[in-house]
Amino acid sequence: MTTNGGSEPVIRRTPVFCTIVPPHILDHLATHEDQALADSALRTLQHDSAQRTRRRVTAVRTATAAVAAPAPATAQPHRTIYDAEHRTDLPGTEVRAEGAEPGQDATVNRAYAGLGATFDLYLKAYERDSIDGNGLPLNASVHYDVNYDNAFWNGDQMVFGDGDGEIFTDFTSSVDVIGHELTHGVTQYTANLEYYGQSGALNESVSDVFGSLIKQYSLGQSADQADWLIGEGLLAPGVHGVALRSMKAPGTAYDDPRLGKDPQPATMQHYVKTSRDNGGVHINSGIPNHAFYLLATALGGNAWERAGQIWYDVLTGGELHSDATFVDFAKLTVAAAKARYQAGEESEAALKAWSQVGVQAS
Repeated sequence: MTTNGGSEPVIRRTPVFCTIVPPHILDHLATHEDQALADSALRTLQHDSAQRTRRRVTAVRTATAAVAAPAPATAQPHRTIYDAEHRTDLPGTEVRAEGAEPGQDATVNRAYAGLGATFDLYLKAYERDSIDGNGLPLNASVHYDVNYDNAFWNGDQMVFGDGDGEIFTDFTSSVDVIGHELTHGVTQYTANLEYYGQSGALNESVSDVFGSLIKQYSLGQSADQADWLIGEGLLAPGVHGVALRSMKAPGTAYDDPRLGKDPQPATMQHYVKTSRDNGGVHINSGIPNHAFYLLATALGGNAWERAGQIWYDVLTGGELHSDATFVDFAKLTVAAAKARYQAGEESEAALKAWSQVGVQAS
């Protein structure tokens, strides 16, 4: 720990390596009798494991979440898209800069649009200027590796694989996937939730929440109109499933012999205790995901407004500890609802939502 020249301590931490496809799906695929399918999954798993091991770039954050000044209404994104040309050297060759017209590569155009949609939600709904709150340039590399079955935020930029074409399609195909991964960056610059156990599941859940909100905002959907799916359109034709996760009904997103069955619980009654996947961060995130869905649909209207504002206030408010539990987070959402909306329906709805998933928030 060092200081930043003042009285506040500065903690240097390694940003987590976060992928959209959880290891349990790739583990299942890696044992498939179709050797080509198994090889793609195994190579993706090996790559992701190596990337987690190699993370050495550190982030600087204060002991409490940094408070970013409200962004000016005129703030603009600074996007750059690169083509990795099926290699793993990042970032690759620049193919589209901010303000450039769309090109012939649909993957490049979708990545550019997805970065913009994420920037827009954070700016217009929460007055946040990019991922760090201070205009951080948004960089992304597409066409990463060969048959790479994932997308990730590496602490500095977005990276998208093309998928194998049989199980997964192009990873730029779902705007909520782009929003999910970039939100790991927001968490990195704010609460910096540890990527293990319940705090890790909260880290994943926060990304699912805002990934879904980015999709809803870009489509102009109300909470009742939204599908509440993460990665809808990412599964190739013939796969028995609709998405990677469902916030509305955790555990129902897919059931396919090649992928296995969606293991996410919706309540604490079925909380999964495991040492895999950093303590089940992609599995138990279904519980806070479902709590947010219940809150958003109970309040109605646009989910990024009251429900999303409460979650954003907790993430950026400075009281969310990096090792927070579900109970810690739940109590802070109720307090944030009371602080912003006084004794209105918001805090009662938050209490009820957490109670419905078995988390004590009072």
